[in-house]
Amino acid sequence: MKNTAFTAKHIALGAKMAEFAGYNMPISYSGINDEHSAVRNNAGVFDVSHMGEFVLKGDGALDLIQRVTTNDAAKLTKGKAQYSCLPNNDGGIVDDLLVYCLEENKAYMLVVNASNIDKDWKWISAHNTAGVEMHNISDNTCLLAIQGPNATKILQPLTDIDILNMKYYTFDKGKFAGVENVLVSATGYTGSGGVEIYFEDTDGNSEKIWDAIFEAGKAAGIKPIGLGARDTLRLEMGFCLYGNDIDDTTSPLEAGLGWITKFTKDFTNSAYFEKQKADGVTKKLVGFEMLEKGIARHDYLIKDFEGNTIGKVTSGTQAPSLGKAVGLGYVDSKDAAIDSEIFISVRNTLLRAKVVKVPFV
Repeated sequence: MKNTAFTAKHIALGAKMAEFAGYNMPISYSGINDEHSAVRNNAGVFDVSHMGEFVLKGDGALDLIQRVTTNDAAKLTKGKAQYSCLPNNDGGIVDDLLVYCLEENKAYMLVVNASNIDKDWKWISAHNTAGVEMHNISDNTCLLAIQGPNATKILQPLTDIDILNMKYYTFDKGKFAGVENVLVSATGYTGSGGVEIYFEDTDGNSEKIWDAIFEAGKAAGIKPIGLGARDTLRLEMGFCLYGNDIDDTTSPLEAGLGWITKFTKDFTNSAYFEKQKADGVTKKLVGFEMLEKGIARHDYLIKDFEGNTIGKVTSGTQAPSLGKAVGLGYVDSKDAAIDSEIFISVRNTLLRAKVVKVPFV
């Protein structure tokens, strides 16, 4: 297993550790519900340094990104980011990712899922026919996500970047906790506000920044947060997790990601997706809440009133902010309307649920 620059910190803090995407990662510290509440109501720090970062440079960088992603990166100006995905040739998704515009038309950073770093690198490289300069900086890049309604107030004294007024899906570079050239962004995966900070793992930067954050947030009660609460937080917002809710077999249109699928340009398999949009999808990713006691887990079958299988659960949990069980799953399009009654097969028992709008909170 790989370690991040903060692994020793997590262990020293008594975190419950486990393997995730090949890394030794903290799952929880004080408990998922407590950590979840800390982020929703105050502020918490996630080590997400296992994520992958690629830098693409040169005259053909934008063209390459346009050809391999579904969203329209031509709309990005310096300091802006967008959510997008890499479509495959079979109607599915190679990965979802963030695209950061470092220099308009010239330089971009792509942030990809940890489990897909090698896969994504090979995919993009195979489409790099114009010799775009590509750098995989994943192993040398630290990434901390400081999330929650009080996160920016706690962090503002540590930086000359105006993070208090940073707009959603924008970023800036500057000094943070005495470290130069730190990229601070506001993209978020929790729905509770906050920022993410990217920096190079050199000269003791990781320890300097980690310690500065916790010292600045000590009086406010900032907490370290594990991947367990990261999952419950993103699920309450209805955000997709690659490998669960989207994968090589699900199209962005089926997953409700039509808003990042722009047909104003050509991209990998765009004709297929454009036809799918015109014809209509046969299955849709929906949110649901349980009406009977029980938690829907990944791969549990979804059935109709007659007991016919109409889909499958992709994510499910007891939502800490709501006090009830919720989930995401694909169902036949005819069963996807809001308030439709569905049934989740839990250990051979059919439990009532209903389709609801997301986000859940």
